[in-house]
Amino acid sequence: MARVLLLIALCVLPALVTATRPNKNPFLVQGRVYCDTCRAGFETPKTTYMAGARVRVECKNRRTGELMYTKDGETDSTGTYKVTVNEDHKDQVCDCMLVSSSQPDCAKMSMGRERARVILTNFNGIASNNRYANAMGFEKDEPESGCAEVLKLYQDAEEDV
Repeated sequence: MARVLLLIALCVLPALVTATRPNKNPFLVQGRVYCDTCRAGFETPKTTYMAGARVRVECKNRRTGELMYTKDGETDSTGTYKVTVNEDHKDQVCDCMLVSSSQPDCAKMSMGRERARVILTNFNGIASNNRYANAMGFEKDEPESGCAEVLKLYQDAEEDV
């Protein structure tokens, strides 16, 4: 009986320890948060990038939707956030999402641009541990002056096609 317990301890314990250890090379999730000054629904030449905006990385169980992981971050002076994730989330569904704006006049989340999917596993063929999320944005309460001209550029481009 003692030999069986010793054998189990020698085989199972190392497996448990390695399964719970964090990655040696953590993932670096990064992206940008912007203020849509023209309320266009996408980035334009008049878009500004938001310092001090709060973002979150969340991973959920693919089958049950149960929240498995969450970590918050904040944008720097260029509107860029970088969140380090130490665990491999294998087949979980992971998203970056907006939490709060740093600008009271640009605090409404832009529909469809409030989250971005990221893949946080090493079992997918991506060689780098850097993960780049699509830009996420808030909308200004009122469009700034000069936006009509900017949006007209996009209409002209569509008419040429």
